[in-house]
Amino acid sequence: MKRAERLNAVLDLLAETGTLDVEDIITKLDVSAATARRDLDNLASQQLLTRTRGGAIGQSVAYDLPLRYKRDQHAPQKHQIALAASNLVPLGAVIGLCGGTTSTAIATVLGSRPDVMKASPESSLTVVTNAINIAAQLVMRPQIKTVVTGGVVHSRSYELVGPYSDIVLEKITMDIAFIGVNGIDPVFGATVHDEREAAVNSLMARRATRAVIVADSSKIGRNDFATVGSKGLFHTLITDAGITPEQIAAFAENDIEVIVAG
Repeated sequence: MKRAERLNAVLDLLAETGTLDVEDIITKLDVSAATARRDLDNLASQQLLTRTRGGAIGQSVAYDLPLRYKRDQHAPQKHQIALAASNLVPLGAVIGLCGGTTSTAIATVLGSRPDVMKASPESSLTVVTNAINIAAQLVMRPQIKTVVTGGVVHSRSYELVGPYSDIVLEKITMDIAFIGVNGIDPVFGATVHDEREAAVNSLMARRATRAVIVADSSKIGRNDFATVGSKGLFHTLITDAGITPEQIAAFAENDIEVIVAG
């Protein structure tokens, strides 16, 4: 296992219970005690956990892990969600993509579609994004016109946030916006960790004819700090097969259509 993968695995183990012993890492990841301690020290230096005697505990600053550590979490489900999202996008559409791993997966799928990549004097798609990692990924696809909002880079999510983002978003319209979230509840709606991200995501959704939540089933029933928009802003949720019939019914009662990917 490569070092980056191992650090990611350590964070996943910590997320399960909130506490972690060196012995747990040794046993579950098959590494030496010295390696386990070095990994914990490395993550502590990045303020992703708090070291304790013989292990570590989660801390408040670790609630929103940097994107590089979240890439592999629920990756198969996010790919299926991305495929379902792509099916909603016709050629010539203007779409919005906020930051996050699910939105990044959508960008990857769109950038590999044969009809989108077909040589043409006109752009096959226009993508509006406030995520610098998605913009860097799509700029290599000349068939896709990439529009980037302004703003200040959020170091954990690579999203541009703040009032400069509003200046661009308020001057454009989109056919469909895909909004990734940290939590989605049938009653309370969509939520994220950061109020600045919530503000940009909400405006992106309002500037689109259709606003779609994209979230794997682990996010369902969770409520985070900041609400994304008001009730009624979103009428569609794309998720994976982990959603239960009861949850689908609860969303339907609140006028939210559920598309189950896969």
